[in-house]
Amino acid sequence: MKHISKFLLWILGWKVMEPPVPEPKCIILGAPHTSGWDFIISYLYYRSMGRTASVMVKKSFFKGPLAPIVRGMGGIPVDRKRGASITLQIIEEFKKREVLHLAIAPEGTRKKTERWKAGFHTIAKAADVPVYLGYFDWGKKEVGRGEKFDLTDNARADLKEIRRWYKTKGIIGKHPHNFTTGKDLE
Repeated sequence: MKHISKFLLWILGWKVMEPPVPEPKCIILGAPHTSGWDFIISYLYYRSMGRTASVMVKKSFFKGPLAPIVRGMGGIPVDRKRGASITLQIIEEFKKREVLHLAIAPEGTRKKTERWKAGFHTIAKAADVPVYLGYFDWGKKEVGRGEKFDLTDNARADLKEIRRWYKTKGIIGKHPHNFTTGKDLE
Protein backbone atom coordinates (compact mmCIF):
# COMPACT_ATOMS: atom_id res chain seq x y z
CA MET A 1 0.00 0.00 0.00
CA LYS A 2 2.95 2.32 0.67
CA HIS A 3 4.09 2.45 -2.96
CA ILE A 4 0.54 2.61 -4.34
CA SER A 5 -0.22 5.56 -2.04
CA LYS A 6 2.97 7.38 -3.12
CA PHE A 7 2.06 6.78 -6.74
CA LEU A 8 -1.52 8.03 -6.27
CA LEU A 9 -0.34 11.20 -4.53
CA TRP A 10 2.11 11.80 -7.39
CA ILE A 11 -0.61 11.22 -10.01
CA LEU A 12 -2.88 13.66 -8.18
CA GLY A 13 -0.06 16.23 -8.05
CA TRP A 14 0.44 16.24 -4.26
CA LYS A 15 3.75 16.79 -2.48
CA VAL A 16 4.48 15.24 0.93
CA MET A 17 6.04 17.87 3.19
CA GLU A 18 7.04 16.13 6.43
CA PRO A 19 7.74 12.64 7.68
CA PRO A 20 5.19 11.00 10.00
CA VAL A 21 5.01 11.90 13.66
CA PRO A 22 7.90 10.28 15.60
CA GLU A 23 5.94 9.67 18.84
CA PRO A 24 3.90 6.48 19.16
CA LYS A 25 0.80 8.42 20.26
CA CYS A 26 -0.45 11.82 19.16
CA ILE A 27 -3.30 13.87 17.79
CA ILE A 28 -2.89 15.33 14.32
CA LEU A 29 -5.23 18.16 13.48
CA GLY A 30 -6.50 18.16 9.91
CA ALA A 31 -7.31 21.56 8.48
CA PRO A 32 -8.77 23.01 6.45
CA HIS A 33 -11.49 20.38 6.32
CA THR A 34 -13.72 21.57 3.47
CA SER A 35 -14.20 18.38 1.44
CA GLY A 36 -14.45 14.61 1.75
CA TRP A 37 -11.32 14.53 -0.41
CA ASP A 38 -9.33 15.81 2.60
CA PHE A 39 -9.68 12.38 4.20
CA ILE A 40 -8.47 10.66 1.03
CA ILE A 41 -5.41 12.91 0.67
CA SER A 42 -4.46 12.58 4.33
CA TYR A 43 -5.04 8.81 4.23
CA LEU A 44 -2.77 8.47 1.19
CA TYR A 45 -0.18 10.73 2.86
CA TYR A 46 0.08 8.54 5.96
CA ARG A 47 -0.08 5.28 4.00
CA SER A 48 2.67 6.52 1.66
CA MET A 49 4.96 6.35 4.69
CA GLY A 50 3.82 2.92 5.74
CA ARG A 51 1.70 4.24 8.59
CA THR A 52 -1.99 4.42 9.45
CA ALA A 53 -3.63 7.39 11.12
CA SER A 54 -6.87 6.68 12.91
CA VAL A 55 -10.10 8.65 12.68
CA MET A 56 -13.32 8.60 14.68
CA VAL A 57 -16.16 6.99 12.74
CA LYS A 58 -19.82 6.50 13.66
CA LYS A 59 -20.33 3.14 15.32
CA SER A 60 -22.99 2.22 12.73
CA PHE A 61 -20.29 1.89 10.03
CA PHE A 62 -18.79 -1.06 11.89
CA LYS A 63 -21.65 -3.41 11.05
CA GLY A 64 -21.83 -5.67 8.03
CA PRO A 65 -19.44 -5.77 5.09
CA LEU A 66 -18.10 -2.23 5.65
CA ALA A 67 -16.69 -3.04 9.11
CA PRO A 68 -13.36 -4.59 8.06
CA ILE A 69 -12.78 -1.87 5.46
CA VAL A 70 -13.46 0.99 7.88
CA ARG A 71 -11.34 -0.68 10.58
CA GLY A 72 -8.52 -1.31 8.06
CA MET A 73 -8.53 2.38 7.14
CA GLY A 74 -7.95 3.33 10.77
CA GLY A 75 -11.54 3.85 11.87
CA ILE A 76 -12.28 3.93 15.59
CA PRO A 77 -15.97 3.32 16.38
CA VAL A 78 -17.61 6.04 18.49
CA ASP A 79 -21.14 6.24 19.78
CA ARG A 80 -22.20 9.76 18.80
CA LYS A 81 -25.48 9.40 20.69
CA ARG A 82 -23.54 9.55 23.96
CA GLY A 83 -22.33 13.14 23.30
CA ALA A 84 -19.48 14.22 25.59
CA SER A 85 -18.59 10.61 26.26
CA ILE A 86 -16.90 10.53 22.83
CA THR A 87 -14.01 12.29 24.53
CA LEU A 88 -13.89 9.58 27.19
CA GLN A 89 -14.11 6.85 24.54
CA ILE A 90 -11.08 8.26 22.73
CA ILE A 91 -9.08 8.76 25.93
CA GLU A 92 -9.68 5.06 26.65
CA GLU A 93 -8.43 4.18 23.15
CA PHE A 94 -5.19 6.05 23.88
CA LYS A 95 -4.81 4.10 27.13
CA LYS A 96 -5.45 0.73 25.45
CA ARG A 97 -3.12 1.12 22.48
CA GLU A 98 0.65 1.24 22.23
CA VAL A 99 0.48 3.24 18.98
CA LEU A 100 -2.26 5.68 18.04
CA HIS A 101 -2.02 8.63 15.68
CA LEU A 102 -5.49 10.16 15.77
CA ALA A 103 -6.51 12.61 13.04
CA ILE A 104 -9.14 15.15 14.09
CA ALA A 105 -10.71 17.99 12.10
CA PRO A 106 -10.99 20.82 14.66
CA GLU A 107 -13.65 22.53 12.56
CA GLY A 108 -15.94 19.55 13.16
CA THR A 109 -17.61 20.02 9.76
CA ARG A 110 -16.83 20.58 6.09
CA LYS A 111 -19.10 23.63 6.09
CA LYS A 112 -17.95 27.13 6.97
CA THR A 113 -17.79 27.61 10.72
CA GLU A 114 -16.52 30.42 12.92
CA ARG A 115 -16.10 28.18 15.97
CA TRP A 116 -13.59 25.36 16.07
CA LYS A 117 -14.11 22.56 18.56
CA ALA A 118 -11.64 22.10 21.43
CA GLY A 119 -12.37 18.42 22.14
CA PHE A 120 -8.94 17.49 20.79
CA HIS A 121 -7.42 19.72 23.50
CA THR A 122 -9.27 17.89 26.26
CA ILE A 123 -8.29 14.52 24.81
CA ALA A 124 -4.62 15.45 24.34
CA LYS A 125 -4.29 16.83 27.88
CA ALA A 126 -6.07 13.85 29.48
CA ALA A 127 -4.18 11.25 27.44
CA ASP A 128 -0.90 13.18 27.73
CA VAL A 129 -0.21 13.10 23.99
CA PRO A 130 1.26 15.80 21.72
CA VAL A 131 -0.71 17.70 19.08
CA TYR A 132 0.54 18.30 15.53
CA LEU A 133 -0.88 20.91 13.16
CA GLY A 134 -1.56 18.73 10.11
CA TYR A 135 -2.75 20.27 6.86
CA PHE A 136 -3.78 19.64 3.29
CA ASP A 137 -3.14 22.76 1.21
CA TRP A 138 -5.17 22.55 -2.00
CA GLY A 139 -3.56 25.75 -3.32
CA LYS A 140 -0.01 24.37 -3.27
CA LYS A 141 -1.08 20.70 -3.22
CA GLU A 142 1.06 20.07 -0.15
CA VAL A 143 0.15 17.70 2.67
CA GLY A 144 1.94 17.27 5.97
CA ARG A 145 1.71 16.58 9.66
CA GLY A 146 2.82 20.13 10.42
CA GLU A 147 4.52 21.45 13.51
CA LYS A 148 4.19 20.12 17.02
CA PHE A 149 2.10 22.47 19.15
CA ASP A 150 2.74 22.61 22.89
CA LEU A 151 -0.60 22.88 24.65
CA THR A 152 -1.12 25.02 27.72
CA ASP A 153 -3.94 24.75 30.25
CA ASN A 154 -5.84 27.46 28.38
CA ALA A 155 -7.76 25.76 25.55
CA ARG A 156 -9.21 29.02 24.25
CA ALA A 157 -5.80 30.71 23.98
CA ASP A 158 -4.29 27.59 22.39
CA LEU A 159 -7.10 27.43 19.84
CA LYS A 160 -6.50 31.06 18.96
CA GLU A 161 -2.77 30.38 18.39
CA ILE A 162 -3.49 27.26 16.36
CA ARG A 163 -5.91 29.16 14.13
CA ARG A 164 -3.35 31.94 13.76
CA TRP A 165 -0.77 29.32 12.61
CA TYR A 166 -3.11 28.11 9.85
CA LYS A 167 -3.90 31.69 8.81
CA THR A 168 -0.20 32.70 8.72
CA LYS A 169 0.69 29.61 6.69
CA GLY A 170 -1.85 30.70 4.05
CA ILE A 171 -3.32 27.23 3.62
CA ILE A 172 -6.18 26.95 1.12
CA GLY A 173 -8.99 24.40 1.36
CA LYS A 174 -10.47 22.55 -1.59
CA HIS A 175 -13.51 24.80 -1.12
CA PRO A 176 -11.80 28.01 0.11
CA HIS A 177 -15.10 29.74 0.94
CA ASN A 178 -15.72 27.07 3.63
CA PHE A 179 -12.46 27.69 5.52
CA THR A 180 -12.14 30.40 8.09
CA THR A 181 -9.69 30.88 10.90
CA GLY A 182 -12.44 32.68 12.79
CA LYS A 183 -13.45 36.01 14.18
CA ASP A 184 -11.48 35.50 17.39
CA LEU A 185 -8.28 36.49 15.56
CA GLU A 186 -9.55 39.97 14.72
